[in-house]
Amino acid sequence: MAHIRAGDPQVTRRVSEFVRELACKGWYHSFELPNGRKIDGHQSVALQRERLARFGVPEDLRGKRVLDIGCWDGWFSFEMERRGAEVVAADIVERETFGVAREALGSQVEFVLSDVYHLTPDLVGRFDIVLFLGVLYHLKHPLLALERVCALTTDLALVESFVIDDGLDPDAAPMLEYYENEELLGRFDNWCGPNTACVEAFCRTAGFATVESRGVTDQRAHFLCGRQWPAAPSIPRYTPPVITGVVNQRNGESAFDSRVDEYASVFFKSGQPELTRATVLPEIDGFGVCPVSVTTKGGVGWQVDCRIPLDAVQAVRSIRLRTSESEFGAAEPFTVDAPRSRSAQGEFSGVLDIRGVADSATWEDDVVRGDYFSVWVHGMPEATPRQVRVLLGNTDVRVLFVSPLDRQQLRQINVRLPVGIAGGEYEVTVRYGKSITPSHPLRVERDPKTENR
Repeated sequence: MAHIRAGDPQVTRRVSEFVRELACKGWYHSFELPNGRKIDGHQSVALQRERLARFGVPEDLRGKRVLDIGCWDGWFSFEMERRGAEVVAADIVERETFGVAREALGSQVEFVLSDVYHLTPDLVGRFDIVLFLGVLYHLKHPLLALERVCALTTDLALVESFVIDDGLDPDAAPMLEYYENEELLGRFDNWCGPNTACVEAFCRTAGFATVESRGVTDQRAHFLCGRQWPAAPSIPRYTPPVITGVVNQRNGESAFDSRVDEYASVFFKSGQPELTRATVLPEIDGFGVCPVSVTTKGGVGWQVDCRIPLDAVQAVRSIRLRTSESEFGAAEPFTVDAPRSRSAQGEFSGVLDIRGVADSATWEDDVVRGDYFSVWVHGMPEATPRQVRVLLGNTDVRVLFVSPLDRQQLRQINVRLPVGIAGGEYEVTVRYGKSITPSHPLRVERDPKTENR
């Protein structure tokens, strides 16, 4: 499909006709008012209904909150209200036409003057449904905008955008054109032209669990974006995954920083074979997130990496997993912006005891062949990785994760072997405060070809 470009005679004519028609009619949306009056805008009521129908929005929205970003004259806002929803409309300009329509309809829709970047849950709350129609390509920072949309959404977002293709190539790579001036339709407020694959990838990257295409018409792509995974199978084939550790993918530590675009590496055990990004379903704070990678660690051990959505500000957050053929396993807490002080261990002098050591990937007891191993300790109070020391002989090893107490009153400590450590027999000890465990034997097996990495 040929791209739309400024300077083309057909484009110039199309833009001039749009500007002239909009100036003449004064309305972008058309309306059918209760008193029988009809407002003839640039877009017909039939077209507006067709745009909305693509997403399958229920007719009954009672009890739902809806946000319409880039509302313009407000037809979609008022239609959501007609269906019973509590509606907030937002735009960077409060148009007189919006007020006229609201008064004529006797509407209670709340208007917020704001761009998408400044719409936050603190400002407007969160919404069951967010409309983001015809806005994306008007933005300099489209992915950031979709992240804001995701943070405001608790269930579904309706995303519609101009695209530079017809969406018919399933193997198309995500691409985006950037328009510095008036390259798109002769308007300087059209900043980018994504292809259909790019819009879809943006929606997943922004934090939505599911992204369903609702077709491309007249170079407009439509996606229904959900924050929840589909329901688990009624008869699961496999037991739920068991999380064994959560660390920061960026630095391997247990700390996460809300100021940074953070990704979590989640280590887990699952009996389901041949797992992929399509069959591992992480959920953070009750919302699904798409994996960016899934890798086997050997045996039943796996690792999934996923982005931590920044739509919550609480310090303690949680992640849980299920697979395509299982229910969710137990949630694992992790902290964001936690203090880094070691002082919390105080004068602890209780009895600590190692109850097990195993390879973190294969779970083979008392041997480690990879780069990580786990230690289970009895008697340890709540602690952060910076408060715990694990020694392999006389060498400190890097503590990545300390779990809450399990049913056996044990805490799991995940550690990483030092780079270049030689294979052989070692003694493991754990220290916390003034206490130290008796030693526990561990055999380190190294591949001679990679031993000095």
